[in-house]
Amino acid sequence: MPITRVGIIGTGVMGSDHARILASCVAGAELAGVFDVDQARAVSLAEETGARVFDGATALIADQGIDAIIVCSPDATHSELALACIAAGKPALVEKPLASTVAGAVDVMKAETTGGRRLIQVGFTRRFDPGYIAMKEALASDRLGQALFLHCIHRNAVGPDYLTSELVIASSAGHEFDITRFLLEDEIVSATVASPRASRLAPNRQPQFILLETASGVIVDIEVFVDCIYGYDVRAELVCEKGTVSLNTSPATMLRHAGYDGFETPPDWRDRFKHAYRQQLQGWIDAIHGMPNHGASTWDGYRSMKVTEACLAACRSGQKTAVPVEEMPTFYR
Repeated sequence: MPITRVGIIGTGVMGSDHARILASCVAGAELAGVFDVDQARAVSLAEETGARVFDGATALIADQGIDAIIVCSPDATHSELALACIAAGKPALVEKPLASTVAGAVDVMKAETTGGRRLIQVGFTRRFDPGYIAMKEALASDRLGQALFLHCIHRNAVGPDYLTSELVIASSAGHEFDITRFLLEDEIVSATVASPRASRLAPNRQPQFILLETASGVIVDIEVFVDCIYGYDVRAELVCEKGTVSLNTSPATMLRHAGYDGFETPPDWRDRFKHAYRQQLQGWIDAIHGMPNHGASTWDGYRSMKVTEACLAACRSGQKTAVPVEEMPTFYR
């Protein structure tokens, strides 16, 4: 198998995690370069993994020793860096969201279609999680009949300081928007948002409760609570005509210790989705080598941004807001 030399832009929590996975357990890949505006952080990761340190994102993308890029920089930079990767003709795995605005996502989609080659994969990792894949397969088998409801819960222990009430929708809820489309193979056509009072432990932002409707008539509810304190907790249940299917969120082992009997809750997403992150990176590298790509496309990233836009409008107005339905371009089928 040929070796793809990968460069990572952004070496924070997510970028560093990708780097360690690439350096240890992804066949056909080599971590060749890193860049971060915090140079000390980039240098520390490079020393750990043997990668080169670059002095700018542009230099990393342009370097002939780099074949593909992972974009883990702040959300506002994603579309600009995706465009640079397309211009350089290099495949890129761009962490969600694809862009911070719908217009930015449109720019990336136009550039990719004009270039005539699909180069961007959006980092919607849950598509690679065994639990969600099993849910999708159960629905596709028709044993359960048609889907009626999808219930989703997305909880983090403590959100970062910069996270606002609107960013709970614009950043955190994006995974649920994409997994809804992935599971149901259906487009979201409307959004309603209810914001309860803030937790006293995080008074500067509110949890969000999002109600979506799909084109075929499935109702989807999403609770996004990023300050639940007890840990990282993601759940989903599909309610269908003849039964239900749910994620099994429990780990493989149960702990009994000091009066406690139960399952430990992971502190963040890295442990909960560690298998999915490995599978996502391996699948991305395999796709670069010519195998089918099962990851989220630029179109998927764009549609998630359209849902985000509608949810933000619904949050501000308190009214149900339509999500315009569009036909998927042939290029992305």
